[in-house]
Amino acid sequence: MEEVRHLPVMPVEVIQYLNPQPGEVIVDGTIGLGGHSRLIADRLGADGTLIGIDQDGAALTVARENLAFFTGELRFFHDNFRNIGSIVRQFFPQGIDGLLLDLGVSSPQLDRGERGFSYQHNAPLDMRMNSEQPFSAADLVNTYSQAELARVLREYGEERWASRIAQFIVEARKKTPLTTTDQLVEVIKAAIPAAARRTGPHPARRTFQAIRIAVNQELEALQEGLEAGIAALKPGGRIVVISFHSLEDRIVKRTFRQKAKACHCPSTLPVCQCKGKPDLKILTPHPVIPTAEESRKNPRSRSAKLRAAFKLV
Repeated sequence: MEEVRHLPVMPVEVIQYLNPQPGEVIVDGTIGLGGHSRLIADRLGADGTLIGIDQDGAALTVARENLAFFTGELRFFHDNFRNIGSIVRQFFPQGIDGLLLDLGVSSPQLDRGERGFSYQHNAPLDMRMNSEQPFSAADLVNTYSQAELARVLREYGEERWASRIAQFIVEARKKTPLTTTDQLVEVIKAAIPAAARRTGPHPARRTFQAIRIAVNQELEALQEGLEAGIAALKPGGRIVVISFHSLEDRIVKRTFRQKAKACHCPSTLPVCQCKGKPDLKILTPHPVIPTAEESRKNPRSRSAKLRAAFKLV
């Protein structure tokens, strides 16, 4: 089974901080193949409710099979977790007890070369997490201006050679549209000086990350999903987020800190006027990272950072 090859990241830590209890309503906003949800379901029991959201329809099909054992209420939504607010308001107006967001690209998406996420497989330039959305990586690469391309690579990939890669992409597509991952990889390699390619990760890694983030609007979705998810939690509810690069972690850290502040008055006011109360209590002052043993067994977990918080009001 595909599930056997899918290892959920930091499973012990996720259950520790999410702390699902019998009868609760828990949302897995990025359910994937259901690796974390299997562990959550074991603790919810027959009176519990598990809600799975994912924009990858193929993953939802597998998750449904992997969670067939669950005797509680099980609901799936083919959607982006940025829309969790409308889902909860419509179907669970009383709120939810817990929310898990495991961000980034799943192992099956990377391993299936035809999805175009990986620079290690020649495939159509796709990178859509939701294959029903019209805008793909090929659309971005072939239609964005040189300035827009450079901005995407710099902001989302933190790519040192962003301007040069953007220039080479624009020149290459004048001759023929870039439609495959191999074409893009060759352009990137040509753009980055040989000396810079000799050390560090694969030269295309940052560019592929940046394009994927832009195509799927991942950072915008994360900010919206965090805001809506925290609002949907009942008092006492828990939120757990696993991120895989600094851009995601920065958004999670900033949002948690803002929600944990009591006062939201402008800094120019000498005395608090809003009489506000914090929405969250942060449970992880510093991000939790995988153990050395997990990183050895599951190399894709190495960059993971987990942050968790508790809803106060």
